[in-house]
Amino acid sequence: MTSTRPRGMTEQAAQASIDQACRMLRLPSIRQAFPDLAETAARDQMSYLGFLAELLLTECDDRARRRSERRIKAAQFPRDKSLRAFDFDANPNIDPAAIHTLATCEWVKKGQPLCLIGDSGTGKSHLLIALGTEAAMKGYRVRYTLATKLVNELVEAADEKILAKTVARYGRVDLLCIDELGYMELDRHGAELLFQVLTEREEKNSVAIASNESFSGWTRTFTDPRLCAAIVDRLTFAGNIIETGTDSYRLAQTRARAEQTG
Repeated sequence: MTSTRPRGMTEQAAQASIDQACRMLRLPSIRQAFPDLAETAARDQMSYLGFLAELLLTECDDRARRRSERRIKAAQFPRDKSLRAFDFDANPNIDPAAIHTLATCEWVKKGQPLCLIGDSGTGKSHLLIALGTEAAMKGYRVRYTLATKLVNELVEAADEKILAKTVARYGRVDLLCIDELGYMELDRHGAELLFQVLTEREEKNSVAIASNESFSGWTRTFTDPRLCAAIVDRLTFAGNIIETGTDSYRLAQTRARAEQTG
């Protein structure tokens, strides 16, 4: 048995009914935007179909924004960094066109790796976080971690007999961002555990790393030469390599500020 709704509602009753219906159907964006959109539609003499399209697109756009925010939060970035805020003029070693091509995230779609190599203060972490954020905004599952934190987590997982589960969890995300690789020496056990994660992701899901060491210096991080070569191979095969150089623009900015205030 279906109930019949009375026709010819007052404006106040109609607005109350719309508010209630939006709550029941879980359409918070339409509920919030409806009064302004209705006023605009009346003023612009919008068709019924045009008005309905505006309402639905408002809800869709807001849901897409909230999904992006959830993915960015789930990535666990330590701070907000965007490509808009990156100063390409301060580091001429970095090609803006190459970075903006990476921002399309085709490499993530193809499961390719990315290596950002350069000295401290040259923008590696900024680019790593910014490109990871771009991927999250485009619908990819992203996770950020420090290299040492990841290795410590894997060692603990091995001790607690949940290594396979932990490796699988890191294997499922579309893009794994590993920062500060090369800052500290890893023992053989830690390096082998990291290698397991990279192998789990090989040619399936992307890995992006930032390192202050050139590949030739990675033997100081991964002391076993064969294991070091295997890790370099995993991170460079069919991948993208961006060299950010040796001149710290962060240090240069600090000096410039000091000169201005001195």
